[in-house]
Amino acid sequence: MKEVLAIIQMNKMEATKNALDVIGIPSITAYKVTGRGKQRGLTIPHPSELAESDKKSMKYIPKRMISVMVEDEFVPAVVAVITKINRTGNYGDGRIFICTVEEAVRIRTGERGSVAIS
Repeated sequence: MKEVLAIIQMNKMEATKNALDVIGIPSITAYKVTGRGKQRGLTIPHPSELAESDKKSMKYIPKRMISVMVEDEFVPAVVAVITKINRTGNYGDGRIFICTVEEAVRIRTGERGSVAIS
């Protein structure tokens, strides 16, 4: 099992959720997060082109972080969908992280493993 964590733009959340549902991944967890990347939260020129005074300031940008638990074979499809919906080619499109999940337990029934995430 894998956990696919994606940090995406706020305005892409609904489209991402709908696209994952279309490929058979209806269960996701979403968080409101803030952060910045190497552009330091600035939406203007590349950081290397900034004046020293601009480099000292930074702001955190509101984002969404989604978490999807899937079997290993579904990871490429999930990553492809998230990438397709969220790629604009601009700074701030986000990141995707893939983490190994050792075990899953459904609290209600006690089911473990793959059946606990299906």
